[in-house]
Parts: sequence; structure tokens; C-alpha cells
Amino acid sequence: MAEHLASIFGTEKDRVNCPFYFKIGACRHGDRCSRLHNRPTISPTLLLSNMYQRPDMITPGVDPQGQPLDPSKIQAHFEDFYEDIFEELDKFGEMESLNVCDNLADHMIGNVYVLFKEEDQAAAALKALQGRFYSGRPIIADFSPVTDFREATCRQYEEDNCNRGGYCNFMHVKQISRELRRKLFGRYRRSYRRGGSRSRSRSRSVSPRRKRERGGDVRERERDRGDRHGNGGRSSDRSERHDRDGGGRRRHGGGGSPRRSRSPPVVREGSEERRARIEQWNRERDEGV
Repeated sequence: MAEHLASIFGTEKDRVNCPFYFKIGACRHGDRCSRLHNRPTISPTLLLSNMYQRPDMITPGVDPQGQPLDPSKIQAHFEDFYEDIFEELDKFGEMESLNVCDNLADHMIGNVYVLFKEEDQAAAALKALQGRFYSGRPIIADFSPVTDFREATCRQYEEDNCNRGGYCNFMHVKQISRELRRKLFGRYRRSYRRGGSRSRSRSRSVSPRRKRERGGDVRERERDRGDRHGNGGRSSDRSERHDRDGGGRRRHGGGGSPRRSRSPPVVREGSEERRARIEQWNRERDEGV
């Protein structure tokens, strides 16, 4: 039973909880809705209700005086608002998305959804926005249950064929220009790259003493490789080196015997050479018999 309730929570089959409030954070019935609106006590998403005031709010494409509006001026007005909100909310932490609804219904018009990267950043922003005004109107902010905007946006609107227009019950998210998006959200990528390069440079920095020791180790390894591949005899300084035990003491032969140099490493044969040698031994044994 519990699994069944969990599977239908926030869907049309759920007769207790409102699916529109769960997906969109707003319901056209408001407090009169017959289903429950489970308001979150903490969330990474904030809803700023009815905050954006369109210049063509009464009639799309026409100003309050009945004069037609240039679409480029409407877009410029929106992007100025978007940049203002972004710069103010950026003080509280990194934002993953900032969406403004283009709907005309009363419960969604001008709604602004901001998704922070962390819940404590959203909580700090909510506390700072309480009692503040924007363009002479109070800011109404609250936590929102929306965390996945793919379930909240209208797919037909994204394909430019929504027949409900601005009165659709799913989000019609207004789009900003690519240049403005790169300017605002690109700062997070740049700061991440700068932070990453600093951390890498710190992890790779080596003191001069370590550099000298590391250089000596590299030279010794190169000499060892030369010995293994037969690139010449041991160097004079290499022949004078002696093995050390675990405590760092030199090992000498008993009774004051002269020091012995290390034996040359054994070169391992390949698999083909070993098979040829075994076949030769077998032939010699058969011939001897």
C-alpha cells in the first residue's frame, strides 16, 4: 500500500495531493483547491509570485494606452528585469536556473522561479527578501516544491504550438538571449575553471629541495634503464654505490671483507625464446637416447 501511494504521489491519480502545485508550485484554485498543497519548509527553489510586470500585460503586444509595442522593446524590457533579479540573487549563492513565466493566468503571471545549488543559499535569499519591494511593489517570496523544471514546462510552448496560449496551466518560460545567458551564467564556469587551476597549481608545486631530490632520482632511474637494455657498462659513480639495509646502514661482507658491487640484473627471455630453448633441449635429449 505504501509503495502504491508513493508511486502516485503528485500525479493525476493522487486524490489527496494537488498535482499542479507539486509540479508547478502554483494552482489556479489557490487555497480553495480540494486537494492539499504541501508547502515545503525548506527547498533549493524560491518562488517570487507575480513579480515580473509585462509592458503588454493587459493585451499581448499592446501597451496600456492601446499602442502596439515593438517586440524588440518588450524583449529588452524583460532582459533588463532578468539581469536585475540575477545580480541581486547572485549575492546569496550560485544559481542553477532562473525562470520567468510568460503565462497570463492570475496564479502564474510574472512568477519567477530561482533554483539555487544549495538549500541554505535559498534560505538566506528568502530571509533577505522578506519585506522588500521591487518597482514599488512588495516581493512575495516562498519556498517552492519545484526542483525539476522539465516536468513543469509546457512542451507544446517550446515547440511553438501550444493552443492554450498564455492561459496554459504549465510554465511558458520566457527566453533570454544567448549573449545575456553567457554573460550571467558564464561567470560560474569561469570561477570554476579559475578555482580548479589554482588547486592544481598548489598540488603540483614542489620546493627547490624536492626538485633537486626528484631530479637525482630521475637520473638514477635513467642509468638503471640503460644498464638493463645494454646501453653500456656501469658508470664509475654507480659502481661505487653499495646497498643499504632497512635502517640505512651499509652492508659489508663479514670479517672486514672488501665491499662488493651489485650483480647485474638478469634479463628475462620472451615467451618465444623460452619455447625455442625447450624444443632444443627436447631434441638433444631424444638424440642422446
